Amino acid sequence: MGISKYPSIVTMPKAAMPYPSILTFLCIKFPAIPRETWETRISKGNVLDEQGHRITLQSEYAPLARIFYFREVSAEPLIPFSEKILCLDDHILVACKPHFLPVTPGGKYVDECLLNRLRRSTGIENLAPLHRIDRETAGLVLFSVNKSSRGRYGTLFMNGLVKKTYLALSLCVPEQSKNSWNVENRIERGVPWFRMQTATGTVNARSLIHLNGIKGTQARFILHPLTGKTHQLRIHMSGLGFGILNDRYYPELQDEREDDFTTPLQLVAKELRFTDPLTGREREFSSERELLW
Repeated sequence: MGISKYPSIVTMPKAAMPYPSILTFLCIKFPAIPRETWETRISKGNVLDEQGHRITLQSEYAPLARIFYFREVSAEPLIPFSEKILCLDDHILVACKPHFLPVTPGGKYVDECLLNRLRRSTGIENLAPLHRIDRETAGLVLFSVNKSSRGRYGTLFMNGLVKKTYLALSLCVPEQSKNSWNVENRIERGVPWFRMQTATGTVNARSLIHLNGIKGTQARFILHPLTGKTHQLRIHMSGLGFGILNDRYYPELQDEREDDFTTPLQLVAKELRFTDPLTGREREFSSERELLW
């Protein structure tokens, strides 16, 4: 049994009265976790309120209050690849993560995530990711190391002020008559819950996609996500008919199986560019990771 040393946090949203029980809320929030698991965690004292007190099955729901819980897994896979720190100063840390490593704890991963690896290697307990990339994707992730300036850097992502550049490979070679696409649509959570889908309604996902080269049966693309929806680039590429090489979710969901470390998803978060909100100077970071091109 693996138990995280660091608590995960979830906020109880506003809800209509009568309020649900905390147990019911957790079951709805995390549908993949059985009710019995939450009951066991609560009885063991592994679910706490903001004051560090143990939550019980009788504890009352409190809108906008936070719950701290310690994730548990029966057996945690080891990811045999290392991350690299590219920048560490008084306010931010920029790391390049390998394929297959999640940014934060989730599913069957507790300690094997970028956040907890960096906490251990740097000794900085207050690390907080300012954005996410998929577990299957390699590349750059920006962290805050200072609570006092965290909001300033977080606002950059909220307002779309960080220019993100990705590289991707596809086995589908487009026609030569077009080499650039502007994709705009709506992305929502689909079925099963971990897979996203396009839907009708207000646009919430935008990407610029450019063909960068063709070599044999492979095409290389430069991608600029203008928004940050889960699986956005994978869905947008798939929707154009250019499914990303080794993607197990899109366009078709493949059968569940163990990771094959020899066939990583060919998607890399290559560059981050932004104007530093504290100094006003331009900052640019680039990953050394390359595609199988």
